[in-house]
Amino acid sequence: MKTFVIDTNVLIHRPEAIFSFKNSKVVIPIEVFEELDKLKSEHHSGRGKSARSACRLIDGLINKTDVTKGIKMPSGGILSIPLFEDFREYHGLVKGKKDNTILLTALALKNQGDQVFFVSKDINARIKAEALGLRAVDYEKHKVSVSDQYKGYFELEVSEEKCKELVEMKSVVLEGSFYENQYCFLSSPGSSTIYIGRYDKEADCFRHVPSGMDEAITGILALNTEQRIAFDALLNPKINLVTLVGAAGTGKTLLAIASGLHMVLQDKQYSRVLVSRPVVPMGNDIGFLPGEKSQKMSPWMQPIFDNLEFIIERSNKQNVKSVEQLTNNKILEIEALTYIRGRSLPKQYIIIDEAQNLTSHEIKTIVSRAGQDTKVILTGDPGQIDNPYLDSESNGLISLVEAFKEQKISAHITLTKTERSPLAELATQLL
Repeated sequence: MKTFVIDTNVLIHRPEAIFSFKNSKVVIPIEVFEELDKLKSEHHSGRGKSARSACRLIDGLINKTDVTKGIKMPSGGILSIPLFEDFREYHGLVKGKKDNTILLTALALKNQGDQVFFVSKDINARIKAEALGLRAVDYEKHKVSVSDQYKGYFELEVSEEKCKELVEMKSVVLEGSFYENQYCFLSSPGSSTIYIGRYDKEADCFRHVPSGMDEAITGILALNTEQRIAFDALLNPKINLVTLVGAAGTGKTLLAIASGLHMVLQDKQYSRVLVSRPVVPMGNDIGFLPGEKSQKMSPWMQPIFDNLEFIIERSNKQNVKSVEQLTNNKILEIEALTYIRGRSLPKQYIIIDEAQNLTSHEIKTIVSRAGQDTKVILTGDPGQIDNPYLDSESNGLISLVEAFKEQKISAHITLTKTERSPLAELATQLL
């Protein structure tokens, strides 16, 4: 039986991580609980919530069981919480530091004859583990390699007849295996024209999507084919979940807000647009902010206001008012993610910006708030993650894309073309 020694950061990343190691011995060193105890007091952070969840989960498993003999888990594994009072050697590690004690616990288990794997999200901890002769691995549950990440569309060169069939017959059959609502960009040899289709799994064909748009969506026009299919998914009431992934300046948030206002004001499909984003600082936090909730939220939500002001400026000929009027008339609601939990949100167009900073557990909490006839949009750039416990391959947004790519009510688009400015495009490419 393999032995997996779990680092604190793994439980912060995913409290249910202990169930991922089936038919194995899962070891949580006593020092991990000391670190969780310190983190659980962070009442307004994701770390605090994860620490409390992990402690409650493990407490429920123990249930008056003798921990020293191991606890049988539903996954078939055995949970153990060993206590080593002292270590004979410290192998150059600083004595008394909890991170090092966790490593030494893993080493002691190996010296007892266990086949030990040290599991940590901390690169430095894994390097030190390898230096001690331990097998060190990252926790890769819900992890998707960058090269394998689903784009939501593909490009294909076909005959001119196939392109004509898509346009004239409004559908075309292509050979291969495709996902529901996956888009295709078709072109014929010698032609620069691109024809767009969206896959209908039930009919096993691609439905025609016009390449251009007759009118702007709340003042915003699609500037490339990727933005065009993004609008197609965002404006389709049959698609309840849309994920937009892309670098800075590709138009993710702008397209989502413009579509939401259009669906509320013009199509009357939803009662309001609810916009939110996680409160995760880039760099050092500036501390607590004074004032009421709206004043506290203002700095975090400023990118949303910037997009709204741009949209209102572009759509001055349409029935789009100021941001204040939209909020006062309850057409638009800007809310902190902290206050979404526990709510039931029917018939709303929900936009979660910067979703790459959320864990899989937090994404699940948000999407599960969706009530009847609600549409949820999540946007983010996996290359700009400010949460220290996540990376481009293990954040909640990418996990959601992978989990929902076969579902009829979802669509995903990866935006690659920066349209904000030539400077923004160069920064994305060179930095």
